[in-house]
Amino acid sequence: MSTGTALSDNRESALVVSLIGGSHFVNHMYLMLLPPAFALLGPAFSVSTTQLGLAVGVLGGVVTLFQLPFGYVSDTYSRTLVLGISLGFGAVGAALAAIAQSYEWLLVSQVVLGIGVAGHHPAHYPILAAATDESRRGRAYSIHGFTGVLGLAAPFALVPLVLSLGGGWREAFLTIAAFGGLYAVVCLGAFWRYVSRDVTHPPKTQATGSTPNFANELKTLLTTPLILLLTVLWFVNSLAAWGIRTYSQTLLSAGYGFASADASLASSAMLAVGAGFILLGGWLSDRALAEYVLYAGYGALTVLAAVLASSMVPVLLALGFVLLLESTIDVSRPARAKLTDRASARKDVGKNFALMTIGISAGGAIGPPVFGYVIDIAGVDVAFYLIAALAALAIGLTAAIRAASSQPAPTTSPATE
Repeated sequence: MSTGTALSDNRESALVVSLIGGSHFVNHMYLMLLPPAFALLGPAFSVSTTQLGLAVGVLGGVVTLFQLPFGYVSDTYSRTLVLGISLGFGAVGAALAAIAQSYEWLLVSQVVLGIGVAGHHPAHYPILAAATDESRRGRAYSIHGFTGVLGLAAPFALVPLVLSLGGGWREAFLTIAAFGGLYAVVCLGAFWRYVSRDVTHPPKTQATGSTPNFANELKTLLTTPLILLLTVLWFVNSLAAWGIRTYSQTLLSAGYGFASADASLASSAMLAVGAGFILLGGWLSDRALAEYVLYAGYGALTVLAAVLASSMVPVLLALGFVLLLESTIDVSRPARAKLTDRASARKDVGKNFALMTIGISAGGAIGPPVFGYVIDIAGVDVAFYLIAALAALAIGLTAAIRAASSQPAPTTSPATE
């Protein structure tokens, strides 16, 4: 054990899933810190939608840069060290955003925040994999995804709430920073006291002896077709997701005439609905081929995004479609995670999920500024037609992944390592 009181395997597993779920909630609040306040930040710093999208993109770029280094530390030395860095830097970055006095300062806060957010997937997935058996891992990933989407939704609800109570975007950001800092103390304390070293650290045979050659391991990962296809899928998925999360509020306001506050609350509700579909996706992924879950989700997104972009549906129906937009992506999240886990040797779980998160964070770096630029020059309808095209591309990638998965398995089976 790390220290303190020993727990049974089932109780430890439940505790770990709960703690990592809470960490996912906090990190995703950080990810969506700025978009709910775009209407306030623009006038405050005299910047355009494209510039605000760039600020979100800076966070994504930093997350991309730190993925593989954090994955390496998690697989080689300590998973909880990466978890601690993630939670600590995240809280500091959110606090810096709250007190920002200029656009440049806001960008610096996003760099700090990005270092924090960068650590959560390379720590979370190896910890979850170590704490759960394969038969229940899809559901563990679905709970992880569920809490993450609730975290994405929380700022969209919190900012209007704070405004209604007489505060501003600074008070909303400070609330998120304070909550995240408190959670960091509680989470890390529980890991230190109650969670075994088998979960918090890589196997001793990996952590001792000769140090793995990072360059060689990276080369191996990058020359594995299935891992590369999965990384590209997560990237395309992320581009579409960031377009939806960042600009659904804009779609409802500019395309369908919703008031800004109502559009923000609708975006929060959209993300909350998506969280429920993650749980459904976890259940389905443990009972059916994961690829079928992907086909269904991306097919639905292709249709919904194109219909919404056409502006030809009544306002109430458009609201219903928007509420389902995030669900089309979230239902597939456990399936994508399970496919990645299945393609990974146990010693590579952290690095493989770090590569997947490079796909996610690269989408977060590129998506918001690109979609913001498209909206500025061509309109929000064109941006959502682009989202529909990305969903169609994801269907093709899923077919390629299924074909690659049918190839002979590697000599060392992930399930037995």
